[in-house]
Amino acid sequence: MPAVVSVRMDGVSLGLVATPASPRPNCNTDSEEDTVNGGMHTFNQTHMRKAFQLMNDLRSKKILCDVQLVAGSVEVPAHRVVLSSCSPYFCAMFTGDMSESKAHQVEIREVDGQTLRKLIDYIYTAEIEVTEDNVQVLLPAASLLQLMDVRQICCEFLQSQLHSTNCLGIRAFADLHTCTQLLDQAHAYAEQHFFDVVQGEEFLGLSLQQVCSLISSDKLTVSTEEKVFEAMISWIKSDKPARLEHMPKLMEHVRLPLLSRDYLVQIVEEEALIKNNNTCKDFLIEAMKYHLLPADQRHLIKTDRTRPRTPISIPKVMIVVGGQAPKAIRGVECYDFQEDRWYQVADLPSRRCRAGVVSVAGRVYAVGGFNSSLRERTVDVYDGVRDQWTAVASMQERRSTLGAAVLGDLLYAVGGFNGSIGLSTVEVHNYKTNEWIYVASMNTRRSSVGVGVVEGETRSV
Repeated sequence: MPAVVSVRMDGVSLGLVATPASPRPNCNTDSEEDTVNGGMHTFNQTHMRKAFQLMNDLRSKKILCDVQLVAGSVEVPAHRVVLSSCSPYFCAMFTGDMSESKAHQVEIREVDGQTLRKLIDYIYTAEIEVTEDNVQVLLPAASLLQLMDVRQICCEFLQSQLHSTNCLGIRAFADLHTCTQLLDQAHAYAEQHFFDVVQGEEFLGLSLQQVCSLISSDKLTVSTEEKVFEAMISWIKSDKPARLEHMPKLMEHVRLPLLSRDYLVQIVEEEALIKNNNTCKDFLIEAMKYHLLPADQRHLIKTDRTRPRTPISIPKVMIVVGGQAPKAIRGVECYDFQEDRWYQVADLPSRRCRAGVVSVAGRVYAVGGFNSSLRERTVDVYDGVRDQWTAVASMQERRSTLGAAVLGDLLYAVGGFNGSIGLSTVEVHNYKTNEWIYVASMNTRRSSVGVGVVEGETRSV
């Protein structure tokens, strides 16, 4: 017996006879079919897309439009049913007892005209472009119209743009608009990149409460508590008349006992802002007492200032810069230890092998090297957030097979080969001033030299 499928079309029942042959293959890759009890259930994935395309075409021709949205001088025709189906804001407006439910023209005062047009376009097309220029008006407008997908897209865009120069501003923006996840991400970024963050203008513009929130965090990533003390002093001095009174409050969160005794005596004790404030002097005395105790008894002093910070580690990668294949190459690859995979990042601006490669303040420096023709003086710096290499000041001498190391904020370029002889000279780069200067030379010329930092000193082998 052949199977019979009953289908209703326009209220008429049709008896269709199917052959007992094998089931037909699904030729339409846009639909899904399930055979249940001899029947067929299908879901056409393109149906809604095609329907919205048609409705958008009708809108562009102002056909069947029953409402006109107005924002400033911009007028946007639309269909109530489409707006209501995509936005709870419009659904409440058009299905409730509000006067707008019957009005042909509805004014949206809280959104500018171009932003409103973009969001209505999104409702019909599911397409929108988020940029640095529009994200700060797009996100609050999407929140107002309850277009949560657009709001989320804006948050993801801002998260992708996080940088030491903008993370505090993004954090404030996220807090203002109750974007909880973005707020947490921006705050964590500021904690993890504290050293770079405090160099920028955003940090100096923070309120007292915001500075306290940042420097009191156990998760702050700092190589030494010196950075926290210096950042706090910089913030005070940027508006000394208004901020001087906040010194004691800020010093509560600087963990002076974790500083070296030399730094306490030579820097902290000599700071005029500390000398002139009795409460701050008490914090210094506490730190000195801590250092007077034998190391095995220091745990007896338990305060927030003696507790070491426990930063959340930033995901680690290994980066391989340039090389030979067989000539010098520009390629750069990263290995992700967590995901066990290699991936490519931005190429070097020029070919480079036998370079010194180090990380300074969250950026990767490629120093000197050989381009298959000449030894290099140039230095390129990689910013992983922007996936971009930029040039900084060149060294005084050409060097390949050099040693490179970082001590504090300084990058050391040690020895190497200039194309004629091995070198004993040593240069130091300060990334804050972007300058190279000579320091004491080694006693011996060395190329292919190994350089490391041990107990605050550079060692060349």
